[in-house]
Amino acid sequence: MVVFSKWLSQVARFLTNVEIHPGATIGRRLFIDHGAGIVIGETAEIGDDVVLFHGVTLGGTGKHKGKRHPTVKNGALISAGAKILGPITICENAKVGAGAVVIKDVPLGATVVGVPAKVVRLNGRVTQHTEPQVAELKRRLTEIEVELEKLKNNTQKGEEEQ
Repeated sequence: MVVFSKWLSQVARFLTNVEIHPGATIGRRLFIDHGAGIVIGETAEIGDDVVLFHGVTLGGTGKHKGKRHPTVKNGALISAGAKILGPITICENAKVGAGAVVIKDVPLGATVVGVPAKVVRLNGRVTQHTEPQVAELKRRLTEIEVELEKLKNNTQKGEEEQ
């Protein structure tokens, strides 16, 4: 039976471009939207009412033995191209942004984005901004330029004294 399930998964992969290892545990009502490029590893566990978009990988890192793939809890949404790597947990009703690389657990109701993924929303409240803070960057650059000018002046004074 194991040989048949592996053969069937390879045929399905060829026909659909979706690779789900026969050892993965999948709950009810998994919705794969535009399935191209989906990879679900052998020890992955997916709860009920989970949504996966195209290009999602629930994969391993190669560093772990036993449970090597993620656990995705009920109601999670994982956007296009996200890579969820290792034996981590995406908790209930969490959201993973497109292209994120998740290597740490995602808390209940959190939204994570980026490489590596960071929590930007938690239970509907913004926790940090993902946009660069331009005014803060300009202020800091000005501080650094002033410090640099002081260092140049001190160096020039030291050379004149010698």
